[in-house]
Amino acid sequence: MIADGGGTLTAVIEATGLERRFGDIVAVDGIDLRVDSGEIFGFLGPNGAGKSTVVRILTTLLRPTAGSASVGGFDLATRPGDIRRLIGVALQDAAIDPLMTGRELIRLQAVLHGISRNAVRTRGPELLERVGLTGAADRRVATYSGGMRRRLDLALALVHEPEILFLDEPTTGLDPTSRQALWEEVRRLNGEHGTTVFLTTQYLEEADQLADRIAIIDQGRLVREGTPTELKATVGAPTLRVEVGRDNVGTARTVLAEFGSERPALEGRAAIGLLDGAARVADVVRALDAAGVPLVHLELDAPSLDDVFADATGRRLEGATDQV
Repeated sequence: MIADGGGTLTAVIEATGLERRFGDIVAVDGIDLRVDSGEIFGFLGPNGAGKSTVVRILTTLLRPTAGSASVGGFDLATRPGDIRRLIGVALQDAAIDPLMTGRELIRLQAVLHGISRNAVRTRGPELLERVGLTGAADRRVATYSGGMRRRLDLALALVHEPEILFLDEPTTGLDPTSRQALWEEVRRLNGEHGTTVFLTTQYLEEADQLADRIAIIDQGRLVREGTPTELKATVGAPTLRVEVGRDNVGTARTVLAEFGSERPALEGRAAIGLLDGAARVADVVRALDAAGVPLVHLELDAPSLDDVFADATGRRLEGATDQV
């Protein structure tokens, strides 16, 4: 991370009491944020939590109902033009002309940012190569797959070499190979160029893999914030999950309550934060057997970001159900 002369981190995104209402609906409910220069900042939460609304506010596409914010040292309310020149934005629902080719769109984006033709002759092919679209550069975007469009959108956001990059759920709908390729490009941008990345995601693994710090948002409010390690440490004990069938869940929960506090689980299962971890698994199995509860499946997992979310909200993130 970039530090100022005094050795302290420099904030490039700051928000205080940020709020956005749509009639009676409160999409963003008075959040405070700070993102330091050179960070990959993960904004994690389920669909409808307010992630995209926050991004639209910080990228000057939507006015806040209340609160204040600055990006790159420029005030959101008074200097939106300066902010737009400083940032790159790849939105989840970005509109890309399907009748143009990838190369044509890169050139158009360069013109919009006032980049010379000579510069774009070099930069355009470099960007297309970086996102793996050299072979498709002269094809119409209408022929691109979803993953190819997302990678092109990233290239368009990087045309003017922004200091701050906003990525709004960049891997939604991508296959695992495309997702990994985009992760690598984000790491490279951050590592080689020091680009600050504000990444919204609903994927636990994505936030865990990429982010230096994470803020978890739910129903418009921040519920937790910290490094992945710090957040997992707040949960404490590992999660023990047992599958026992619907008829035995009540008894299983009663038995498990002696070994740790209850955690959210899918129907037909029970879960606790198992005090003393693996050392007590055998005791749990014996206790369930003594209570006449047939055990279908048991697993013990180290604290995860999903456990953090569940601890903060009392429910699991959508998409994490294979873990509960």
